[in-house]
Amino acid sequence: MLDNLGKNLTNTMKKLAGMSIIDKEVVKEVIKDIQRALIQSDVNIKLVLNLSKTIEDRALNEEPPKGVTPKEHVIKIVYEELVNLVGEKAQEVEIDKKPYKILFVGLQGSGKTTTIGKISRYLQKKGFNPAIICTDTWRPAAYEQLRQLTENMNLPLYGDPENKDALDLAKKGLNEFKKQDLIIVDTAGRHKEEKDLLDEMEEISAIVKPDEVILVIDGTIGQQAREQALAFSKTTKIGSIIITKLDGSAKGGGALSAVAEIGAPIKFIGTGERVDDFEAFDPERFISRLLGMGDIRSLIEKAEEIAKDDIDMDSVDAMMSGKFTLKDMYSQFEMMNKMGPMKQVMNMIPGMGSKLPKNASQMTEEKLGKYKILMDSMTEYELEHPEVIKQSRVKRIARGSGMRNEDVKELMKYYNVTKKAIKGFGKRKMGGPMGQMMRQMMR
Repeated sequence: MLDNLGKNLTNTMKKLAGMSIIDKEVVKEVIKDIQRALIQSDVNIKLVLNLSKTIEDRALNEEPPKGVTPKEHVIKIVYEELVNLVGEKAQEVEIDKKPYKILFVGLQGSGKTTTIGKISRYLQKKGFNPAIICTDTWRPAAYEQLRQLTENMNLPLYGDPENKDALDLAKKGLNEFKKQDLIIVDTAGRHKEEKDLLDEMEEISAIVKPDEVILVIDGTIGQQAREQALAFSKTTKIGSIIITKLDGSAKGGGALSAVAEIGAPIKFIGTGERVDDFEAFDPERFISRLLGMGDIRSLIEKAEEIAKDDIDMDSVDAMMSGKFTLKDMYSQFEMMNKMGPMKQVMNMIPGMGSKLPKNASQMTEEKLGKYKILMDSMTEYELEHPEVIKQSRVKRIARGSGMRNEDVKELMKYYNVTKKAIKGFGKRKMGGPMGQMMRQMMR
């Protein structure tokens, strides 16, 4: 997510880490790089200038703590101030009563209904069993979309496409689910100028008496997120915010910083189209990943989640130790289907994201499927000893999978480059405490 911002900030940190002397000129150069990166990601110029002034004042006037070099101190200051820019502290949804009622609001097209499916899945993993009420009478497909999402997760849903009275639907839904632990209410998408819909939202809020109101905002709108949040907050008390569509959004930095500025905490972010492409927003983790510092804590959580599903993690140990066969790669593809895109996972490991082959970030589900079909056409010996796959075997594998020789060669090229990158990283990084932690964590 936010690829360009992440690359630019990572390059700035690398430049700073390579400096032998930290003086006023170096600090100003670093600040200019940060300004450029943030403005390109649509962060408000006033916020950027305030951030720059704070970083400069602290970098030039603060004494580094004992045992910390001036260079390390400046890196720490940049990190801390960027964290402050997007929200300071992580905040979760605290479900402390029964039934706990969450009201979802947002503009049409913000991804609100999809996000309800995502947060339902997220809460389901936490041991809750949310019930959903659909009060959206304006968009014909709203109920059907929720029906498909809830059926896949085996969750209860109340709605009636024939009933056009949103207030009546809210009352009946609450009565239907009064014994549930957790109730999520979907409302019709609206614009801040649509007074009728805003009035309806206010009336629904009065009926539901939500314990939390969550505003869903499209991350691609950038700085406009602030105006949206303010408009909604005048109608109902916004308890928290979810930013969607951050994957590949050039304006995501603008949305994150603009919303953080109004005071309502960002609690979750959407990072892709799949129902599991959703995570609790932690400013410290988020900035760590943007700066190329990794996010081991998130990786641990993902790995533990996978371990619960009884996925064989031996291939992870093989990958980290440099013993990497096609069979191991096949296992990695299986794991990627659970953990998300390879680049997203590897970016959580400090220094790893930049070591991957360039095309790793373009690994789509379609390409993964193609590679797996090719490997299904290989013998057990070939999977364990990829070096034996020469021209005659390439032809046989291609013929058996219904694909071209070029497809087999593409797979082998990807395997060889990936193996080289992982092996090189493993030699440098995985022998020390971090390596031990990774192996223990992934067991």
